[in-house]
Amino acid sequence: MLTHLTTLPKHGSFSSTQSHNMALFYLSSYTMSITFFIAFLSALLIQAQDQLGFISIDCGTPQDENYTDPFTGIKYISDANLINTGVSKPIVELGYINYRQMETVRSFPEGKRNCFKINITRGSKYLIRVIFLYGNYDHRSKLPQFDVYIGANRWCTVTIANSTSGKMNEIIHVPSQDYVQICLVNTGNGTPFISAIELRTLNNKTYDTQFGSLETYGPRYDLASNTTYRYKYDIYDRYWYPHEFDQSWTPLQNDSITDGSLRQNDYHPAAIVMSTAVTPANVSAPLVIRWEQLSPDDKFIVYLHFTEIQGLAANETREFNIFLNGKLLRQNFSPPHMGVKTIYTDSPISGESEIKISLEMTENSTLPPIISATEFYRVNNFQLSDTFQGDVDAITSIKSVYEVTRDWQGDPCLPNDYLWDGLNCSYRGNGSPRITTLNLSSSRLSGKIDPSISKLTMLEKLDLSNNSLNDELPDFLSQLQHLKILNLENNNLSGSIPSALVEKSKTGSLSLSVGQNPYLCESGHCNENLCESGHCNEKNIVTPLVASISGILILLVAVAIMWTLKRRKSKALMEERDQNKMSRQYTEPDDSFRHPKKQIYSYSDVLKITNNFNTIVGKGGFGVVYLGYIDDTPVAVKMLSPSAVHGYQQFQAEVTLLVRVHHKNLTSLVGYCNEANHKALIYEYMANGNLHEHLSGNYSKSKFLSWEDRLRIALDAASGLEYLQNGCKPPIIHRDVKSTNILLNEHFQAKLSDFGLSKIIPTDGGSHVSTVVAGTLGYLDPHYSISSRLTEKSDVYSFGVVLLEIITNQAVIARNQEKGHISERVNSWIAKGDIKGIVDSGLEGDFDINSAWKAVEIAMACVSLIPNERPMMSVVVVELKEALATELARTKNNSGVNSRYSVESVNVNLDTEFMPLAR
Repeated sequence: MLTHLTTLPKHGSFSSTQSHNMALFYLSSYTMSITFFIAFLSALLIQAQDQLGFISIDCGTPQDENYTDPFTGIKYISDANLINTGVSKPIVELGYINYRQMETVRSFPEGKRNCFKINITRGSKYLIRVIFLYGNYDHRSKLPQFDVYIGANRWCTVTIANSTSGKMNEIIHVPSQDYVQICLVNTGNGTPFISAIELRTLNNKTYDTQFGSLETYGPRYDLASNTTYRYKYDIYDRYWYPHEFDQSWTPLQNDSITDGSLRQNDYHPAAIVMSTAVTPANVSAPLVIRWEQLSPDDKFIVYLHFTEIQGLAANETREFNIFLNGKLLRQNFSPPHMGVKTIYTDSPISGESEIKISLEMTENSTLPPIISATEFYRVNNFQLSDTFQGDVDAITSIKSVYEVTRDWQGDPCLPNDYLWDGLNCSYRGNGSPRITTLNLSSSRLSGKIDPSISKLTMLEKLDLSNNSLNDELPDFLSQLQHLKILNLENNNLSGSIPSALVEKSKTGSLSLSVGQNPYLCESGHCNENLCESGHCNEKNIVTPLVASISGILILLVAVAIMWTLKRRKSKALMEERDQNKMSRQYTEPDDSFRHPKKQIYSYSDVLKITNNFNTIVGKGGFGVVYLGYIDDTPVAVKMLSPSAVHGYQQFQAEVTLLVRVHHKNLTSLVGYCNEANHKALIYEYMANGNLHEHLSGNYSKSKFLSWEDRLRIALDAASGLEYLQNGCKPPIIHRDVKSTNILLNEHFQAKLSDFGLSKIIPTDGGSHVSTVVAGTLGYLDPHYSISSRLTEKSDVYSFGVVLLEIITNQAVIARNQEKGHISERVNSWIAKGDIKGIVDSGLEGDFDINSAWKAVEIAMACVSLIPNERPMMSVVVVELKEALATELARTKNNSGVNSRYSVESVNVNLDTEFMPLAR
């Protein structure tokens, strides 16, 4: 949900929209400067109040430069000890704002997410305030937009509209941990920065947060005042702003109401605020307060503060009813004399475009209604649970012990877009995420294996390879019950491998890699004297010690012979052998074609099926594709051309994979023919051709794809890839994901096809395969192309290119443009911020803007040049479901036969077509 800080509702009888954020620094007007100065002088006369529960942080001020603000008496501290990223910058254009904490900012030109970690009291209720004054600190006069998160959840979007006007956002929130993380996220629309962070502990009995945290929405109004008040008048340092003069109201004031004379309630509004009130100028008329221009999708809570500030005669009565949008909220209400009464809605208000509070005098009353102050909040239901605290504590300790320099900030697992590099997590329902993978390979680690790792009790994969770790292997590694992969290769570990780890490795429940640790040996196979002196036999895998010298010589001779034979093989044969080796879990040894006989067809069968190759439906590098029929069921028959380069290897690889792998978004192999020189693959027939044909219009039955159609196709393709990566053991890399290899059936359900280049990642071979580079120009992962290191993220890149095709309907490589690749062109369009310039113009704007931005963000994340920054396909699937749900909510078409996916509707409050949301 996008929060526009500069678009706020009209209040009362305002003649124009007023902004809460602009009201904070209304000091830029001369009149407001004078009223603030008067308020300051008055504040000096008030007895100093206790600041217990206040946390006031001046962002960007030098370390240990703590001070007391001369205007408020509030004590501020530097932010230097709360964050280790960002740079401090002085404000250039301060304007009329003279608070010291506005003179500097902390700016974050590096990193996508930067977080302040602030210790608090767990379970306490806090008013959290973040303040921003741009002041042209970077000398660029470029006003940024960015997001603010509380832990894993997005709080708001900050849009800076004026260099010398400040922005303030407040939220009432109950942190679930003994700290709170305030994170600034770069959404690609300028460098995030912040001026100040303020936390104020509230009475836990106040402000009902059972429905969610409460964002201040519009000013907190002192209805009869012409001055802004905060601390020291208000013990919670809430800002109370003057209400614009309303001619239908009469202001009242009682100077005898002070802190000492006013009977307060738990909300404790400032006595000076409660010493004034408004009443209708027309005694018989109701007193009406309105909040307009609301989104029906939002939920709101209203707080009304009353006190009887007049002394009533014996024959006088003030009694009135309070109505909310025509419904009775409180009946026969009389404010307490010199005492505070707060009335609020006991459940959130939603589905309304305005909220109207009407105070109406009862028949028994002789005096009109009266009210002193109002507060208006939007409910923000933070749905993401923070990562399990035990895991957070453990990974934080690991970060500290090893001085990890990665961008590890904020919640480790959430949101998915900002998952810590090297981690994978499990997400189960509404429970807290758990860390399941820790990959610190090649991270310059030294010292012992840290005991904090034992606290990651759900860990399934631990990779500490290629570091300088030393000392013995700790026993706690064998106690990690869910651990399936442990890679400790290329370290300086010594001593014996715990017997429990060895046993797990032998039973197959654990893949253990300890090679290139020259001082490490298996328990029971180590010369004790050598072990004691730190010199055990070098071992590459856990195997019994080879003690015989003759055995070693025989082994060396065998290796030499194998190496000589291998040198004589051709590159094609090497690749074939490599493929067969990696496919061993799918095939029987030495015979790739011992498959179920019902799938084997003779060449004469193929002739019959295709009616002597009567109808051609496609051509490719593999060969020609013909239409055929088996028992009246249409099929596609792909014949291997004798001239196809590496054709047989691709044929063999595709048969090997498709007879074993089945998914609704992968093309089904009906059978194959492997007879002499006649090789054929028989697939289910995909009646609507491939995706590229429909996008380009080069298809006899081509259909113009709506935005919903495109998202469904993208989701289908992503689901197929996700199955290959996570549903297959070991994982499979397609290697040739492109729009021509995404086929569409009669219902326009998309399926991945052409698995001739696919590779399998062996379970004992790490997370990549080193192989000859193959794929299609434009879709090919640049990192794979350079390094020959094929990983699952290579397919993610290719999918990202396809998704950009789906969004833009542009060529992947444009020959006559400076920015030739589609990702470069889209990136330049993103900088302009106009989504309609990115999405296929043929759609004529018929799409949900938020859904489109979501799709663009997913695609651009996938085509990141850094593989580790690309999301997992499981994350891509989730994000595409959300984008589709948003579009379905717009079209009201998320039910019936067209709903092929279980997706939840996403409510979106978006009134602009510029700038993407950060997820």
